[in-house]
Parts: sequence; C-alpha cells; structure tokens
Amino acid sequence: MEANKKTLPPEAYRQLGPGERYIPLVPAEQIIPEVTSRSVLWGLFMALFFTFSMAYLGLKVGTVPEAAIPIAILAVGLGYTYSRKNTILENVIIQSIGAASGALVAGAIFTIPALFIIGLPIDIFKIFLSTFLGGCLGILFLIPLRRYFVSEMHGKLPFPEATATTEILVSGEAGGAQARPLILGVIIASIYEFLAIGVRLWNEVITFRFLPFLNNLAEKSRLVLKIDALSAFLGLGYVIGLRYNAIIVAGGLLSHFGFIPIIWFLGQHFPEAIYPGKIPISQMDEVQIFSTYVRNIGIGAIFMAGVIGIIKSMPIMVKSFSLGFREILKGKQGGGVNQAIRTDRDLKMSTIIAGLILTSIGIFLYFLWISNLKFSLIGLIICLLLSFLFTTVAANAIAIVGTNPVSGMTLITIILSSVILIGAGLSGKEGMGVALLIGAVVCTALSVSGSFITDLKIGYWIGATPRNQERFKFSGILVSALTVGVAIFILDKAFSFQSGALAAPQANLMAAVIRSLMSREPVTWLLYGIGAAVAVVAEISQIPPLAFGLGMYLPLHLTTPLLVGGFLSHLVKTSSKDKELSEKRHYQGMLISSGFIAGGALMGIVLAVLKLTNLDHYVSLGIPMILKNGKWVDGAPAGWFNQYGEIISLIAFIILIAFVYWQSKKAK
Repeated sequence: MEANKKTLPPEAYRQLGPGERYIPLVPAEQIIPEVTSRSVLWGLFMALFFTFSMAYLGLKVGTVPEAAIPIAILAVGLGYTYSRKNTILENVIIQSIGAASGALVAGAIFTIPALFIIGLPIDIFKIFLSTFLGGCLGILFLIPLRRYFVSEMHGKLPFPEATATTEILVSGEAGGAQARPLILGVIIASIYEFLAIGVRLWNEVITFRFLPFLNNLAEKSRLVLKIDALSAFLGLGYVIGLRYNAIIVAGGLLSHFGFIPIIWFLGQHFPEAIYPGKIPISQMDEVQIFSTYVRNIGIGAIFMAGVIGIIKSMPIMVKSFSLGFREILKGKQGGGVNQAIRTDRDLKMSTIIAGLILTSIGIFLYFLWISNLKFSLIGLIICLLLSFLFTTVAANAIAIVGTNPVSGMTLITIILSSVILIGAGLSGKEGMGVALLIGAVVCTALSVSGSFITDLKIGYWIGATPRNQERFKFSGILVSALTVGVAIFILDKAFSFQSGALAAPQANLMAAVIRSLMSREPVTWLLYGIGAAVAVVAEISQIPPLAFGLGMYLPLHLTTPLLVGGFLSHLVKTSSKDKELSEKRHYQGMLISSGFIAGGALMGIVLAVLKLTNLDHYVSLGIPMILKNGKWVDGAPAGWFNQYGEIISLIAFIILIAFVYWQSKKAK
C-alpha cells in the first residue's frame, strides 16, 4: 500500500477476510506531523467557540447541532492559511479536541437547566465539576473498548457520522476529482434543506394523509406512516446500509403500527386519563400516545439492550482491566497487545485505572460537598455503575445509527437515582438536586463516550495514533467544561430558564420527572418492562436489540428515510455484475451521501441562527411569518402549502433519490 495514497483503501468499509489486515490512509510506519502547537491550539479554540455556540443553539432550538462535521471542514480550510498545509493527522487532532464541545453541551443542557427551572441552588463551579468529571469518566470507560469497536467490529458497524467526517478530511487532503462528489453533495443538500426548512416551499414530513385510505386509517386507529424527506436523513441511511436500517425501522413499525393502535384501542374503554397521561387516550393523537406511553417502552428496550451488551462485552472489559492490573503489578506494558504499532497504541492501562480512581475520588468529594457521606457513596456508585453499563450502549448507538439515545439513558438514571435516594431517606429539594447532578455526570459521560468512539474510528480509518487522540481529548473536555457553565449562566441571565423563553425540552422533561418522583408519584415500570421483554426476544431471535430498541424509541418519521437510503445503497451496490465497478459506484454514492450529511449539518446551524435572530420570516414562503406584539411568529400556512406541500415534498424527495442513484452510476 502506497504511503502517499489520497483515498481510503477499498477494505475501509467492508469486513476483512481471514488473515487480512486493514492498512490506514497513513500507515503505521509513516511518521507525519500530528500533535503540534497548531493542531492543539486550534482544537482548543474550536472547543471554546463551539461550546458557546452549541449551548445557545441547543437551548434555544431544542437540539444540539453536530459539531464534528463543521469542525472538520474548518480544519481543512485553516490548513490553507499556512505556508505549510496541515497534515491530515493534524486535522484529526483538531477535530477530535474540538468535538468535545458538542458532547459536553449535550451532557450539560439535558440536565443542568432543570436545576434553574426547579429553583435549586447551582453555581458555575458545580457545573464545571459535573461535566468535567463526567467527561473524564466517559473517556476512561471507553478506551478499553476501542479495539473492539474500531478494529474487531470493522466492517460490521457502519459508523455513519464517522464516515461523513472521514470523507471530508480525506477529500480535503486529496482535492480535485476526489472531492467533487462530496462537495456536490454538500451544495445539493444545503440548497434542498434551505428550500424545505428555511423557505418552506414544501412539507418537511410526509404523512401520506393526502391519500383517503391512509387518512381514514389514521383517524380510526392512529396508524400513520411518516417520512422526514430531508437529504441528511437519506444520506445517513445510505451510509448505514440496508441491514441495520431494516432492523431500526422494524422497531419503529412495532411502536407505531403495533403499540400505538393497541393503546388507542384499549384507551377507548377508559374515559379518564391513565398515568402518565394528562388527558384521556381517546383524546390523544398518535404523537401524544407515542410520547406519553410508547417512548417509555422504547427506553425500556434500550436499557435492556444495554444490559445485554455489557454482558456480551464483559469478557473484553475484564481482559482489558486485568491486563492493566498485570501491568501495574509487573511493571510491564501491553499484556500481549502490540503497543509498538503506532496506530494501535493506547494510553497504558495503568494510566486508565489511575485515572478512574482519581475521577472516582473527585466524584465522591463532589457529592460530599453538596450532601453527606451516605449519599456521596450512593451517588458515586450510581455514577460508576450506570456510566460503565451505558458506555457500550452509547458507543453502539453512535456506531449503528449516528444517534446517541442519551436523553433516554439519562431519564433512566434520574428515575433509578430518585428511587434509591428516596429509599435511603433523601427527598425534597435536596434529593432533587443530588439526583439531577448524578444525572448530569452520567449524561455527560455517555455523551462523551458516544462522541469519542466517532473520533477513534476516524483515527483508525485515517491512521492517527489513538494515544494522542485519547490524551488530548481530556484538554478539549477541560476547556469545554470550563466554558459550558459560563454559557449556561449567561443564557439564564439573558432569557431565564424559568420563563420558558429557551426551549430546553430535555431539561424541562427532567425537571417534570424529578418533581413527580420526589412527590412519590408512580413510575411506569410496566412500560419499561414491556420494552425490556421485547429486547430479550430480539436477542433470542438474533436481532441486534439495540438497533431494534432505537427504532422503538425514535419517532417513525426519522427512521423511515434511513430505510429508503439503505435500499438506495443496496441498489447501487448491486447495479452491476462487475464487482469492482459496483464497489466504485457504491463509494461514489458514499461520497455524495457524506456530503448530504455535512450539508444538512451546516444548513441546520445556518437555519438555527436565522431563527434565533428572527430572520427566518424574511425567507419563509410556505408558512409566512406575521408580526404580533412586536414579535415575528408563524402565521397561517399558504393554501397551496396545506393542499400540496406533502405531494411536492414527495416529488422532490424522489428526484433527490434519483440524483444519488444516477450520479453514483457515473463512476467508472
């Protein structure tokens, strides 16, 4: 394999044969600049800048836009401002450090604002400690699993977000013809999503209710087929592939075509509201039934999938940590693992174990500061146990579908913490505060571990040194943890979380849950148990339970376009009897689809900024904005938008699919 090749090798996205070894873009024996003052300082700046911007966008819009992709694009662009262009490994370090921002923000804004909403005491130092300690925990628990996820599972897990980011870095290195399909994908996706979401020329979500048969089905049984017709989801589905998408959508179909109609039917016999619902089921639409009841079933499935995953990966974890203890006792390195190979060199296990001990002491002292010895021990045990348990879930979810169900796992954490703390005699506002801060530590740990597995897979494909990514990730976590508390306090002063001016949907959910739990309201154990049983049946049936559980947990309109992208990927891959030609066509489609993901991420940030600055009313056509009480708000949709918006969306989506297919077939 040439050391100066500019494209990923053919075996990058497929399983390796017996005795076959993956050789990355930058082989292990090739030494080029990687950790430099340039890469570290720019990475830290990205972490600082994107922590502020992502916290603002995430709390105002209700979701954290993806930071890894725009950071990768900026890293490539920055290289051209120097007389010596950045090496691709320097760009990997910039991306890896900078991506800590999105992970920390997601961990913080899902939980910390709930303390403000409830009116509990909180300060910047507490936010720093909960996010920094949680971030360290996420990194340290993930490192022993690196080889399993990025090497042993090579070609078996799609890693959609890592694929898109890697293609950006590789195309930026190669330039020319190699970059054209990806750039074309970015341009097409940006225009498409601007017209769909910004200009609102057509509906984003197609419900097919313009067909009388499906409309009657929706009215009578709450059975609604939906698809989010955006380019980013199509590209994501293409990268994931048909198999996992089929499993994910199967879980979604069980939730939406199975559980929702059943609950709707049974609910007709109960005129009163059924907990946790606030209104009778007979008055609910399919969205309310899903969010109130069915999503809890999905959370139960994800939890049980995590238990199954940790049981299956336990031998790997035990082996890794036993090697670490052997290393400490005997003063030897590696324990049979060839640490001499640059691209397979991790932090020493003695360092990881020492880091876990120090982090555990820090968590214990943190909870001792806000509570007493008894509850400090309980908080420490919960943080360690659930972070350890869910690390595999977070990494697996990111590797499969590019989405980390961290809000669901955090909800489980807060419920379990509250039940345990109440049983131990702690309730009221102090109990709420301790439970939410436990949730903040665990949420940040899981968000960071999910994000970091993406960085490590990018490094594996390109040929970075894992040890460098691991040790400098801590610096990104430190900067982001120092920044996110300041950002949250500034946003609270400017908007006030209690006023509702900031959406913060996850934090509001956590606040509502913790209030009800500390008021000793019942927990929906039955719904969680049904989900857990489904996960067990899936495992027995040799269906990946986490992929199936994710499908149950995610709204159907987010998973159906993934299946369309998976079918498209399959069609391109089988478009010729010439295997080599089919692989080239599929790779061309991979570049375009990666561009779709990148374009969607970038346009998501642009549109969020337009919304924050109230400029979106200037570009909206489908749903005009009107001025009320000095504020621009959504007006009534234009008549054509109501009547034909979904039909136009379906036509546009079909054209987009055809574009990917024909562009892919141009590969020679």
